[in-house]
Amino acid sequence: MKALKIIPGLFLLILSDFVGLAQPKINAYQLLNKGVKQYEKAEWEIKLAARYSNPYNQKDITLDMSLISPSGKPVALPCYFEGGDTTASVWRARFAPQEAGKYVYHFRVQNKTGAVESASGAFIAVASLKPGFLHKNSLWTFKFDNGQLFRGIGENVGWESRAFENPKWTYDYLLPTLAKNGANFFRTWMCYWNMPLEWQKVNSTKRYGNTTEYFNPGAIKRMDELVNLTDSLHLYFMLTMDWHGHLMEGGGWKNSPYNVVNGGPAKTPTEFFTLRGARDKYKNKLRYVVARWGYSTSIAAFEFFNEVDNAAFNGADSILIPHAAITQWHDEMSRYLKDIDPNRHMVTTSVSHRDIIGMNSIAYIDFNQKHIYKHTEKIPAIYPDYIQTFGKPYVVGEFGFRWEDDDPKYGKDEDYDYKRGLWYGLFSPTPLLPMTWWWELFDTRKMTPYFNGVRQISDEMLKAGNGSFEQFAVTIDRIESHGVQCGNKFFVYLLNNTGEKITSPVSFAFKGKGALVKQFDPSTRQYKTLAGYTVLRGSIKIGDLSLDTKKETVLVIETR
Repeated sequence: MKALKIIPGLFLLILSDFVGLAQPKINAYQLLNKGVKQYEKAEWEIKLAARYSNPYNQKDITLDMSLISPSGKPVALPCYFEGGDTTASVWRARFAPQEAGKYVYHFRVQNKTGAVESASGAFIAVASLKPGFLHKNSLWTFKFDNGQLFRGIGENVGWESRAFENPKWTYDYLLPTLAKNGANFFRTWMCYWNMPLEWQKVNSTKRYGNTTEYFNPGAIKRMDELVNLTDSLHLYFMLTMDWHGHLMEGGGWKNSPYNVVNGGPAKTPTEFFTLRGARDKYKNKLRYVVARWGYSTSIAAFEFFNEVDNAAFNGADSILIPHAAITQWHDEMSRYLKDIDPNRHMVTTSVSHRDIIGMNSIAYIDFNQKHIYKHTEKIPAIYPDYIQTFGKPYVVGEFGFRWEDDDPKYGKDEDYDYKRGLWYGLFSPTPLLPMTWWWELFDTRKMTPYFNGVRQISDEMLKAGNGSFEQFAVTIDRIESHGVQCGNKFFVYLLNNTGEKITSPVSFAFKGKGALVKQFDPSTRQYKTLAGYTVLRGSIKIGDLSLDTKKETVLVIETR
């Protein structure tokens, strides 16, 4: 065998190039903001020379920002890949300081050949009047970083119009409409027709196209726009990062990026939950979502799945995916998400109507969820049942008169259901009022302004009680009633769900020698003062009130 002759100079050149590529290097970094404000996005550009096969795979390469806050608290922030190649790549860090004052920081890149840290930098975060990020607080409220209390009032805006729907239904139209009508919250999905972050194959959309990229560029762009829009409107939202159809053999699974036929790691929907390769892939998505959009105070909560039970069961309620696999997956992912998110956004997931064994007890799920259709009248009883059993806040993430479609012939019934669902939530221990589905129908029926009245009473409750809510029983003939005391004010919701007009006195336990009694009309948002009442032996009795069929009213009684 003939020996291979190597030219010494050439060998040294090859060796030096190999070593240069093998050892990651942080060439430069730059703060892009002119100044940094508390609770607002600060952004850095970082330039690297580092080897990787896939810059979105954290087992291949990671770039992290390590900070020391003004109070001395260590903060770890994942960074994300923006573009370039292994010889010169550009990365970004996005951070919203939760403290005002001086931060010291550095970057650390690691790939399969080693790790390198940058020189330290520093910046001053100027104090802000903004409230900050939302966090779990009580059964009734969430709380901002600054201590301000929050109750979410809004609806689902599940997605923007699909290819076969009226192009009017966009975030740009729907969200400003919500914001100007008293709503402060909405819920929206990532799926293969709406912000399809992981989907190379899209469907039912003209807004997004197929791609060979690891993350869909169109989804990234639209998510950037959504976060900017919600920040400007002071709206908060729940980001649903996946939906049950993804894991249905007859649905999205055939196009899933996790399916082996599309180059993914899993042969079946069950393996999506059980295979380490599939779990690692999902963590890549979570890391990217936190790195790119985790700075946003408008993202109130990350929701893993919409109605995961609809993938776990078939139509006959036979189990398709073992409950233990789903619960263990949620436990691992919720822990991981909390670990990598420096701003500790709330974390949740949802079921339609069938519980997944063990999932309501997961420590790092901040609040549990269920969806209620065709049984809105059952909503008030749901909260105490789940709260007593699992000891955490409960949310009705979707509700509606029917789930099949938004046929306008049911419009009046839908309107009635829409109204009472909101009031049931306001008078129940939940931090997010039940959120209607069929946003297009209710916009067409001009129902969105109804949020104003609910928001008005909600704000009055929060101001009066400063987070104190105590339910009480109300006595009235044949009219549905719910009562909540907040501080020195008593709030009573009355609904005539019979087929005739009813006139009846109202009474309940009351401490005080006198009262100011007002009646609020949710439709007109007008108050009128009522004079016909008596206070005697620890109770108040308000003279005959008349309520037409299918109508509601709110009483506000202030102690003197």
